[in-house]
Amino acid sequence: MELKYKDITERIIGSSFEVHKFLGNGFQEVIYQRALAWEMRQANLDFSREIEQDIFYKDLPKPIGTRRADFVVEEKVLVELKAIKELEDVHLAQALNYLKAYKLEVGLLINFGSKSLTFKRLVL
Repeated sequence: MELKYKDITERIIGSSFEVHKFLGNGFQEVIYQRALAWEMRQANLDFSREIEQDIFYKDLPKPIGTRRADFVVEEKVLVELKAIKELEDVHLAQALNYLKAYKLEVGLLINFGSKSLTFKRLVL
């Protein structure tokens, strides 16, 4: 079975490995975010950074808050970065909630904080 947006996610993951190979672990998330933005430009990926998205609850007419995902790539793939020792279920839940809020089907949760780069592919 062919993965949805495989070409885009492969290029994002490749860019992420390039960043991790150069920087290693131990930096703040914003450092990885800036480096990844540079790498994704090199990979000819179009993206938006930290776009604010309203969060709605049931039938309430006004949003109850907002969220910002790290990247939305090619208007199709949400990318959430972490720089922590280990990804936990709460980080997965957060990324899945972002997918719902942004009305996207595919996301990547990428962690630069461990010795080796780790990532999870998320599909709604």
